[in-house]
Amino acid sequence: MPWEKRMPRVLVPLAKGCEEMEVVTIVDILRRAGAAVVLAQLEEGPVGGAHGLVLQGDTTLDKVLNETFDMLVLPGGTEGSRRLGEDTRIAAKAQQMAHDNQLLTAICAAPGVLAKAGLLDGKKAACYPTCLDAFPAVQQELQPVVRDGQFITSRGPATAVAFALHLTEALFGPEKRKEVARQILCPES
Repeated sequence: MPWEKRMPRVLVPLAKGCEEMEVVTIVDILRRAGAAVVLAQLEEGPVGGAHGLVLQGDTTLDKVLNETFDMLVLPGGTEGSRRLGEDTRIAAKAQQMAHDNQLLTAICAAPGVLAKAGLLDGKKAACYPTCLDAFPAVQQELQPVVRDGQFITSRGPATAVAFALHLTEALFGPEKRKEVARQILCPES
């Protein structure tokens, strides 16, 4: 129906070696908020995380690559981020979404994926310590979550809830962020 508001669509690529806490936290909070989150594996089959948990996506990246999304979320983990950064499909999707002025977000080591794709030059970003050192054009910040225009970045596993709540606010506004924070008993600062 034309008067109904469309649910924001979020793409979360899932790579072997991902930081499980970040993946699960982000997907859970965004789905609680009402986003249509698609957890898309880089390859077929279960995905082993950085700490031995086995995750299963909703689909594969190839099956949704040409679909439209409002937000791209790149979870971290050293190996997972490396795999995301080496996947030309991820770089191309991020560049296309940047061109379309969609939200591009990353946590932990994954801001390096956006930097490698040339998207964070001249931008402020947070990341796991040293993950952006190879990218001097990126202004590293120490806050738990940093927003610079269409880019939202965060530092690591301990900041996953704050990061996911920021993503919620970016998609739905401050009232939805507060509502979800209350649901999960997260004190608002």
